[in-house]
Amino acid sequence: MSAHGFELPSAGASPEARALSAAQAAHPLLGVLQGALTFVNRIILIGASVALIAASVILSYSVVIRLLFHAPTYWQDEASVFLLVGATFMTAAYVQGRRGHVAIEALTALLPPAVNKARLLLVDLASFAFCAFFTWKSYVLLHEAWVEGHVSSSTWAPPMWIPYSVMTLGMGLLSVQIALQFICALAGGRRS
Repeated sequence: MSAHGFELPSAGASPEARALSAAQAAHPLLGVLQGALTFVNRIILIGASVALIAASVILSYSVVIRLLFHAPTYWQDEASVFLLVGATFMTAAYVQGRRGHVAIEALTALLPPAVNKARLLLVDLASFAFCAFFTWKSYVLLHEAWVEGHVSSSTWAPPMWIPYSVMTLGMGLLSVQIALQFICALAGGRRS
């Protein structure tokens, strides 16, 4: 059962297990790739959780310092934004692997199964095209920031290759996840 694209807990297998079994049913190599991506995504999820906690601690510290000591804060807001952006981009593939992104499912019940399958394939293809383009543009920004030594315009001035590298890697992983799901659906594996 799903509500707005979010899978509700059920007594069955986890979304990752269903995706892995679908990939294995479609082709053994797809199963290996999906298993590896699932493993990487779980490690990233732990890192992103730590980043969210760090961002909340940094922002809380900033509030206390400004309130109690009337001291300016130069790096806290930007460091928190970097951590939050990193956590968001890096966990996008994990969320896609669980089919947890928001989806409008008003047509699902109205369409015949064959048309609905075609619709899902087209949505995955369009999503992959967008994410692959976003990955490429993020890489262009990363390369420019690295070569030209771009830093942020704040007083702290951290190098901009840091957020651009996280954007590139996160969108790259998301593109790979969508591509695996698309190929699995084409090969005849069940969709998660």
